[in-house]
Amino acid sequence: MKRLLALVMALSLVTSGCAASKADGTVVVLASWSGDEEQAFRQVLNAFTADTGIDYVYQGTRAVDQVLASDVQRGTPPDVAVLPNAGVLAKYQKSGDLLPLDDDLAAAVTRSFSAQWVTLQQIGTGKLYAVTVKADLKSLIWYNPARLTGIRPTTFEGLRAFSAGQTAAGGTPWCVGMGAPPTSGWPGTDWIEDILLHSAGPDKYWRWVSGGLEWTSPEVKQAWLDWGSILDPAAIRGGTAAALLTDFGDAGKPMFTDPPGCALEHQASFIMSRYQNFTRSDGSFPQPGKDFDFLSFPGRDVSEVAADLAGMFKNTPQARKLIEYLASEKAQRIWPSIPRANAFSANRKLDLKVYPDQVSRRVAETITLGTALCFDASDLMPATMTGAFHRAVLEYLSNRDRLDILLKQLDDVRKSIQQGEWLRIPCGQ
Repeated sequence: MKRLLALVMALSLVTSGCAASKADGTVVVLASWSGDEEQAFRQVLNAFTADTGIDYVYQGTRAVDQVLASDVQRGTPPDVAVLPNAGVLAKYQKSGDLLPLDDDLAAAVTRSFSAQWVTLQQIGTGKLYAVTVKADLKSLIWYNPARLTGIRPTTFEGLRAFSAGQTAAGGTPWCVGMGAPPTSGWPGTDWIEDILLHSAGPDKYWRWVSGGLEWTSPEVKQAWLDWGSILDPAAIRGGTAAALLTDFGDAGKPMFTDPPGCALEHQASFIMSRYQNFTRSDGSFPQPGKDFDFLSFPGRDVSEVAADLAGMFKNTPQARKLIEYLASEKAQRIWPSIPRANAFSANRKLDLKVYPDQVSRRVAETITLGTALCFDASDLMPATMTGAFHRAVLEYLSNRDRLDILLKQLDDVRKSIQQGEWLRIPCGQ
């Protein structure tokens, strides 16, 4: 009997020891990534599991906001959700569903990011709510260095003159694609934002983003006119109709044909991944530095950026550990290390050598060390305003004569939005 009791006690100790060594539950993660991006993010999550012993369940959907809203309403939110911009994240902060990071977590995040990135992760509240999983630099114009020789434009007037000269010589300067269902038009909003930011400056840009500058103001109207003047229908590959129908991810393909179908593309840094996965007629892939490079958007020395942000929706030990891990240098180096993934980290501790080429390093240097950064305007605006902005861009390209009507309509939307719905995040400081 004593032997049996001893055996039972020994088994009990072994069983409890095994239970104690297992992870404290499973972390549920919701994000928008699928395909190659999902596989890349899973590498980050797999490393988290290897380091902590905490398993994960990944839920990927392009309708991430709608799925999250439904989960929150049912009382079954994920532990952590990665959302594509601060504007969407702020909605859940205002409803009380997004949880602020406590002092220990906030300290870990603050040590890893510059003051401007910390400000974004506070989403206009003064408290830290999020971690930037990956970032993008938006103020870029891409070109093929072998085909764009000589003096490159450094002012907007120079860019407009270059574009007009290409058109007059029978060339097609711009690769343009507005297609991005269900948010078609956002590549055009990026154009308006960059022109306004680099011409009117960060202060006017910030006032416009936060609802304090009218769409009918001279500065905003001029940004639309400047965009229309540089993207004359003859300057766009296939004309306006083709631009409206072309998927944004495919717009740059003609840059790499022989002869090239267009010379320039205004697009964010993530497009590097698309470029490097285009298959040319000889079976090769375009290479950064050799086949494509970028010009900084001409004008003031300031850059527009965007980010995917992870927030905590359940205050569990595993959620806290994941947030802390996502902010770490170890986690932040994984995605940028994947060949042709072209993901960029905002973590200032990450050595730029993690990036495989000089083009990527220049992008990353601006993201992590840039002192004048402004966050994508349509990412910060209330959803109603952003949707109206997308539609207006498409209508303007279809009919340039409707600009005054479109700006008046956008101002009407602006006036209908309550002041508390606008995000106020400092810009360019």
